[in-house]
Amino acid sequence: MTGAETSQNAESTGESDPATDTDPAGESTTEPLGVGIITVATDRSLASDAAGTAIETALEQSGYELTTREHVAAEHDRVQSIVLRLIERGDVDLVITAGSTSIEPDDVVIEAVEPLFDKELTAFRELFTMYAAERIGSRVVAMRTRAGVADGKPVFCLPGNADATTLATEEVILPEARHLIELAQGHGKATESAAEPAFADDDSDTTDSERAGETDTDS
Repeated sequence: MTGAETSQNAESTGESDPATDTDPAGESTTEPLGVGIITVATDRSLASDAAGTAIETALEQSGYELTTREHVAAEHDRVQSIVLRLIERGDVDLVITAGSTSIEPDDVVIEAVEPLFDKELTAFRELFTMYAAERIGSRVVAMRTRAGVADGKPVFCLPGNADATTLATEEVILPEARHLIELAQGHGKATESAAEPAFADDDSDTTDSERAGETDTDS
């Protein structure tokens, strides 16, 4: 990947460091993840887009690679088209939209993006709502965040507030991004047991001595 593209008119913004693991010799062992950011707003541009900038900052601080950052007006067909275009790009592994997710008449992102999902990540909505409620209380009722997998790529639809996008990106999306991508693309089975916490068996509360007693009784 040669650098991030910023588009209202595909301006170049430069290049960020990729998120990779290294072996003891310092060689990269993990491919960088490419992230596409889409700001959805009719009343602001990329230059005044605090929410998109907050996502970009979180990516840079975590070592992820910004592939492209784009802006589109809050119009259903245009939003759906640009999200689909990023999903189809070979250098984009993850898509994040910011803005137009509330309940105002021109908030169209959920209606535009949900039909693209093959599977919905329902736990994201619940987890983000829980985190957001700790900060803004009952005002979360107006939020309609969504996340899902489209053509093997996770897509997250976030509010247009910078604090909200920072919270979602840093606390939920980036910690799970690589694992979600591996699972969505069918590469996660081999590492699933190591990456996910083991759920206890039904008899996990049974002590060793109790199990031994059950064995003695049976014998």
